[in-house]
Amino acid sequence: MRLLTTLFMVAFSFLLNAQSIHSFKVKGIDGKQIDFASFKGKKILIVNTASKCGYTPQYEALEKVYESNKGKLVIIGFPCNQFGGQEPGSNEEIVSFCKKNYGVTFPLADKIDVKGDQIAPIYQWLTQKSKNGVLDANISWNFNKFLLDENGKMIAYFPSNVRPDSDDILSRVK
Repeated sequence: MRLLTTLFMVAFSFLLNAQSIHSFKVKGIDGKQIDFASFKGKKILIVNTASKCGYTPQYEALEKVYESNKGKLVIIGFPCNQFGGQEPGSNEEIVSFCKKNYGVTFPLADKIDVKGDQIAPIYQWLTQKSKNGVLDANISWNFNKFLLDENGKMIAYFPSNVRPDSDDILSRVK
């Protein structure tokens, strides 16, 4: 019984220590700060993006999902050049490409690393169960997606091949 009580207390403590995504602030692609606390009350879809990838056309679906769910969902794109060098451009080039080709209006963050020694703190939280309290995820390519609830808690992870407008994602946004 004592062991069970100890295990319960460790698990409970772990859940209490799993912070919310709302505690993060990141640099936006425009140099301004993106404060995740400002998204309280909305679901958040976080995606690592690239401009020269086979999955790049997902930008179009991301924008449509963003536009059709304003008020209850925010999408944040995190450009990353770690997979096949498929995001080599500057921040200005990335913004220009996204607007010109896909009409992107959802927020984009500064280019970051989503894995490895230089992994950004927000991606440490997203990919480690010990930090997010829900799941471990291995970012293996561009356009991996994380869905968080209105309280900033992890709901689900989706690999690159799951489209942003898939029933798997949209059924959880509603």
